[in-house]
Amino acid sequence: MLIFLRKETTKRVVVAELLDELAADDPRALSSRRDLRLINFLMGNEAWMLRQIHRHRKMSERGIVELGAGDASFSRRMHRQVPMAPIAAYDLLPEPIGLDEGIFWHQGDVTVERPMQDFGILVANLFLHHFRDEDLSWLRAWMARAQVMIFNEPLRSNFAHRLGNLLHPWINDVTRHDMHVSIDAGFLRGEIPALFADCTHEWKIVEQAHWKGALRSVWIRK
Repeated sequence: MLIFLRKETTKRVVVAELLDELAADDPRALSSRRDLRLINFLMGNEAWMLRQIHRHRKMSERGIVELGAGDASFSRRMHRQVPMAPIAAYDLLPEPIGLDEGIFWHQGDVTVERPMQDFGILVANLFLHHFRDEDLSWLRAWMARAQVMIFNEPLRSNFAHRLGNLLHPWINDVTRHDMHVSIDAGFLRGEIPALFADCTHEWKIVEQAHWKGALRSVWIRK
């Protein structure tokens, strides 16, 4: 078994993840996406994000935008919780089969596309860490249109690697690789706001470093 250990003080290292290079219908990719649903469940990521959406339910009715929607599993969960909220889901993958009415799929590159109108809530679960610091400037266009932003990212820590090691027997090779790559590309408290220091005065920002290996933040426009 490979054991991954890193120092918490190391800088972010962003490299390609195996899942991003596989076809959507590749068996290893399908297995890895199942693993990701398990990991999200164990970490409580989506449950936490749904609680934040519930706290801003009125704002959600102005529309929710999900960046990096993947297989749309979280978009579907959001739709069940706030069925009156239109959900725009963005990903490079083609539209999943049987997508619920009220979820509008946008296949494309969010670093190039720009939102055409204001909306209530922007959500991104385990997505921003795919980009180097200097490549995250594209997010500004989406920030400018949102009233609330909810981010859940890997927490870059040695303990997160140790927790990940415990999952190795139950996940496939793609997930084993990508999980530790994601942790090394993750964030520490204060790092995401620092990238947008010129506009953080417009937001009330609450960050939480969760012991299960997540850095969670809620941004509310003042």
